[in-house]
Amino acid sequence: MRNKGFRTVTAATVLALSVCTGVGAGHGVAYADRPSEITATPPSGGPAVPPTETEHPSNSPCYSTQAGGDGPTVPAAQRSLDLNRAWQFSKGAGVLVAVIDTGVAAHPRLPGLMPGGDFVAAGGDGTEDCDAHGTLVAGLIGASQVAGQGFSGVAPEARIMTIRQTSALYQTKGASQNKGPDDMAEGYGKVSALAKAVVRAADAGARVINISLVSCNTSKPNSPEMDSLGAAVKYAAVQKDVVIVASAGNTDTCSASNPDINPLKPTQDLWQNISTYVAPAWWDDYVLSVGSVDAFGRPSSFTVPGPWVGVAAPGENIISVDPLSDGLTTAVVKSGKSAAYSGTSFAAPYVSGVAALVRSHFPEMSAGDVIKRIEATAHAPGEGWNPYIGYGTVDPAAALTAEVTGELPPKSPRASGSQQLAIPAPAPAADHTARNVALIGTATIAILLGLAWAASFPLRRKFGLGEDDA
Repeated sequence: MRNKGFRTVTAATVLALSVCTGVGAGHGVAYADRPSEITATPPSGGPAVPPTETEHPSNSPCYSTQAGGDGPTVPAAQRSLDLNRAWQFSKGAGVLVAVIDTGVAAHPRLPGLMPGGDFVAAGGDGTEDCDAHGTLVAGLIGASQVAGQGFSGVAPEARIMTIRQTSALYQTKGASQNKGPDDMAEGYGKVSALAKAVVRAADAGARVINISLVSCNTSKPNSPEMDSLGAAVKYAAVQKDVVIVASAGNTDTCSASNPDINPLKPTQDLWQNISTYVAPAWWDDYVLSVGSVDAFGRPSSFTVPGPWVGVAAPGENIISVDPLSDGLTTAVVKSGKSAAYSGTSFAAPYVSGVAALVRSHFPEMSAGDVIKRIEATAHAPGEGWNPYIGYGTVDPAAALTAEVTGELPPKSPRASGSQQLAIPAPAPAADHTARNVALIGTATIAILLGLAWAASFPLRRKFGLGEDDA
């Protein structure tokens, strides 16, 4: 399986991180079961250096941003989460959230930012963000509150750790030799580096890891690099008790989407008909994957469905901290054109923020139970679960206060056996005896009353005599 690494991709108003491996003509639908048991050994988390030498071409400058969003107005996406209610119980204090992304730039709204390393540029510490992506993700999770400002992170008292693992503006060293002078960088980000970054974050004490990037594959991920990534997420989730949150992917980069529930076959197992495997979301025993919804709570048109999707969160027209200033930003600017921040990349950090709130409020709760609580308290779709928004849109206040009992319905419909119901016996013939007696009795009484009425008048007989003869 050919692996191109992770890339930052912008299309129209969607900014996402993705790599699509093996998507193209000649690939049919892949039929396979759920992930196999992970037996590989997790990699070491260090040192944090690029797997190969890299370069940042001069014709691929860092992206510009469009300022905006400052002021007392609460952004629509944030307002839908009703964070003021949730903050009565927790603001994420004491929780370290690792952001594995394009780097997180230092910002006044991200106090205590912890450099975690750089797998893109040698000598970096993870605090450069040329792509204007990782900083936004970090802001959605943990940007501090400021008087007079409506925007805030979901967990404003949580601390952020940054690990840069990918960038669209870097490439393997020497790649420019085969490009024209106007060709942009091809992007850089290795699956092997993502595996190391996950282990590195877990070993550093992160309680939550946010991964707003995906690898798209048309065949079951079983390369050595993918095995290493699977081992890394299992290690972090099980041995280090970390909540791992990952984006579900966008259709502009994971072009081969997955099927929805077939209304003619509602019990069909969606794991048996996968077109695109999305990693690390695919390992849903260890990863909470997040789809995107619009301002009306509907699944975003770009969100990739899958049997692994756990919950959803707002992912359109996002406002967050600006990597190029002390303020906020509403759009990225490329080639003179601005594009609003939208994508499952920005839905995932909202859920990571909620995970930080829960971990702070319930410090003894295991990572698995935190995920179950977030899923169980989401605003569920009518069918209980679907492959676009999972168990529903996340509800921070409910995740902190609701009593969670019982088991969740399965993430994918399960085939069930049919059973012939017994044909009910015919109903016994109606017994009209009482009705008939009543009718006969009523008729008899009516006749007798008639006769009695007639007998009450005197009868005169005439015998043909006139009055004079009387």
